Amino acid sequence: MGFDQYHEPAGELSAETRTFARMCANLTEEAEAIGWYEQRMSLEPDPVARAIMADSLGEEFKHFSMDLEFLLRRKPLWREIARGILFQTGDIVEIGERAEAAASAGHGSGDAPERPDTGSLGIGSLKGMGS
Repeated sequence: MGFDQYHEPAGELSAETRTFARMCANLTEEAEAIGWYEQRMSLEPDPVARAIMADSLGEEFKHFSMDLEFLLRRKPLWREIARGILFQTGDIVEIGERAEAAASAGHGSGDAPERPDTGSLGIGSLKGMGS
């Protein structure tokens, strides 16, 4: 079957969940296409061909950004974390940790998401809990 994008029976998933899965697949495909164009452009000696590929790459990035925006509009916690990470300067990992902690603090105790649709596995709350 050509539609193995679901990890649960498709008929049991809501239309919203199926749409979300499709958009996740789109995002992945756009990211792959961006990588392919980058590789091709790095090897292409013809400047006209490179310019055409660069134009195509711009389209892929636009589509990637639109897919990401769609997903973030449906996951407020993800959007809050992304806002704390994107377009910041400094250590990306440290910024990410702070953004996740700040967003989680605004959504309950941090041990478990308040809303079941946050997409968080709660793994961040396990940090520092060694045996």
